[in-house]
Amino acid sequence: MKEKFYISTAIAYTSAKPHIGNTYEIVLADAIARYKRLMGYDVYFQTGTDEHGQKIELKAKEKGVTPQEYVDTIAKEIQELWDVMNTSYDKFVRTTDKKHEEIVAKIFKKLYDQGDIYKGEYSGLYCTPCESFWTETQLVDGKCPDCGREVTIENEEAYFFKLDKYAKRLEEYILSHDAFIKPEARKNEIINNFIKPGLQDLCVSRTSFKWGVPVSFDDNHVIYVWIDALSNYITFLGYDLKEQTEEFKKYWPADIHLIGKDILRFHTIYWPIMLMALELPLPKQIFGHPWILFNADKMSKSKGNIVYADDLVREFGVDAVRYYMLHEIPYASDGVFTYELFIERINSDLANILGNLVNRTISMSKKYFDGVVTNPHVCEEIDEEIKTIVLETPKKVEEKMNDLRVADAIDLIFDIFRRSNKYIDETMPWILAKEEEKQDRLRTVLYNLLESIRSGAILLEAYLPDTAQRIFQQLNIENKGINSIDFNGIPDGLVLNDPEPLFIRIDKDKKLEELGVKK
Repeated sequence: MKEKFYISTAIAYTSAKPHIGNTYEIVLADAIARYKRLMGYDVYFQTGTDEHGQKIELKAKEKGVTPQEYVDTIAKEIQELWDVMNTSYDKFVRTTDKKHEEIVAKIFKKLYDQGDIYKGEYSGLYCTPCESFWTETQLVDGKCPDCGREVTIENEEAYFFKLDKYAKRLEEYILSHDAFIKPEARKNEIINNFIKPGLQDLCVSRTSFKWGVPVSFDDNHVIYVWIDALSNYITFLGYDLKEQTEEFKKYWPADIHLIGKDILRFHTIYWPIMLMALELPLPKQIFGHPWILFNADKMSKSKGNIVYADDLVREFGVDAVRYYMLHEIPYASDGVFTYELFIERINSDLANILGNLVNRTISMSKKYFDGVVTNPHVCEEIDEEIKTIVLETPKKVEEKMNDLRVADAIDLIFDIFRRSNKYIDETMPWILAKEEEKQDRLRTVLYNLLESIRSGAILLEAYLPDTAQRIFQQLNIENKGINSIDFNGIPDGLVLNDPEPLFIRIDKDKKLEELGVKK
């Protein structure tokens, strides 16, 4: 039996098309999911869309369509974008799914029946875009602390969830489970800024709009976003109040909820308390990833600095975009996107370090031996270092990935390619080729290079799947399992295919001018 691994992203809100900051999350989750599959896990990877709420109702009205028509369009656009980014999700969920809505209504009723939800009245400061209520002290310059927009005073009848009833239990759980909230700084923020000052009861229904899951026992109310959206992680696995599906029994609890740091409190306070009230196990880990900033500024339509991933893919290719997202965003602090940095990274890492290595190694094999690979094992001391680096890298990558340090894992893989380029300079195959008695040594050197490239590509596949497949195609190799990294994976007599450039160097100034980017 394979060990299971369940990873989810937050579900994307269907108010507008996601920008690269939103897209980063699905690409990061995909890299983790692909890596776990490579390591032999039975992976379940869920993503999807959050489709209810006042903002959707207003947007649909502006467009002159029904809310369902509006979310159908945006959900399709989001799924297509996830597909453009070559993400390997197992299930794409939508909260307008009728079965999901049915279970959400049952969850709400159960929590009400057991006294965790009660009816009251809300008067507060409300941000429609964020669908969040705030107190006066939480505002920043009188505006929403999350998005900076204006808030309005709202007064309405509502149902409330008793968070404080579970607060102490949650705090004790977080403190006794070191891995539950990552990075560490996020855990301290949740405890010190939210739990210790005291949790206010959570508004979980609304009467001011209709686009939501109806409260089954009160026609005036729809279930507010928290219970509706957050419960997607269990409803689409087959959770029900009475009989659970085999899929739910197999995969729950989730191993990782991957979310943006701005929605951390929803997933580390509201969601665990909901699960406690339902008497379900909590997810093993909630990872609050950083943002991608544009020129060190948060992306927003009002600032006109939004960049979309599919636009970048059309200009630069999917793996160039994936590489930048996965390699340039730090583990715990925000990363920066600029076109200049993006192009520089393509040129230096992808075109030069990786692309040039693969192209010239295969070209030399074609030139000197018609692409026929053999290993006469004419070894020298200089070979041991490159072999050691290749053979030790899988374990090092595993350690980094277990800690979700994806950028560090990619760096380790590129160390193989860097060392391989250095090995070419050290062994000088073009000199060996001139001496008849050195032909077996040349075959061994080229074999070592090809094995290093093959091993690096096996590890790289989780992050740059298209690029890895193109390398395997040029190597004409099917042997690409993690356990085949042993420096003996290419059979004698294999014939390489023709080399093709993986990445083309970009004239930065010319490209920036084409894109209309000011330097």
